Amino acid sequence: MTALANAIKRKTHKERSQPAARKKYGLLEKHKDYVERAKNFHKKEKILKTLKRKAEERNPDEFYFAMEKARTKDGVHDGRLTQANKYSQEELRLMKTQDVKYLSMKATTEANKAARLRESLHFIGVTAAQPAAAAAKRGSNGSAGPAAAAAGPAPRHTVFVDSEEEAARFNPAEYFDTPAELLDRTFNRPRSAQLADPKAMLGTSNKGVEKRKYAAYKELAQRLERRNRVAATAEHLAYEKLVMCKGRKRKLRAKEIKEAGMDPKTTGKVFVWKRERRR
Repeated sequence: MTALANAIKRKTHKERSQPAARKKYGLLEKHKDYVERAKNFHKKEKILKTLKRKAEERNPDEFYFAMEKARTKDGVHDGRLTQANKYSQEELRLMKTQDVKYLSMKATTEANKAARLRESLHFIGVTAAQPAAAAAKRGSNGSAGPAAAAAGPAPRHTVFVDSEEEAARFNPAEYFDTPAELLDRTFNRPRSAQLADPKAMLGTSNKGVEKRKYAAYKELAQRLERRNRVAATAEHLAYEKLVMCKGRKRKLRAKEIKEAGMDPKTTGKVFVWKRERRR
């Protein structure tokens, strides 16, 4: 009988929101918010009760061998697990080498995957104006579309003429027999006669194909971006490994970096090794 009663659809009672007169007090707490707050409170209460019980039942004569290496700082137990100077400079340099090799391998893998994905795409739908617009957006801290971001340089269509006078009189719209508004297209550029025929302009758009195409271009843009980030990290680790090597060196000041034509804020630390005479 209980199972049958639970199978009957009941009305869902919705909780009210915060009244307009009490907006200044923030969001109105719902039942699920109270449950989360109550769980958190009881969890802390249980931990405090357990610690209090352990303190009451503590044996002052209790001993563990781990106490021989334990330390206290200002009367508080210092439970650090790391050790100072645990690894030598040679071991740290070897670790850096392994990290650089791993990151270089991952950057190469991402580059190969992006190259295979780029070969399967034809950048259909990317006009000549989109890569330039994408570069302008990236310069203004914006985000460009995935197809325009991965397309690279703008495509070109070269037309050869016989003389300079003919080049001066050249009209692209007349040559391609299409309106000037469609000249930046690299595909689906109908002629003027086709635009005049209403039957030729009827077409169906497949949303599924467009969605898969957008996802493919987005994946390509993400892989290229990931490859650049991993390669930059590998170069940074390789530079840190060189800094750890032997040799007299000094760190350049911000003024010296600026005189070299670099930005001190984005360049980071720059070291210069002193010349040594070798046999």
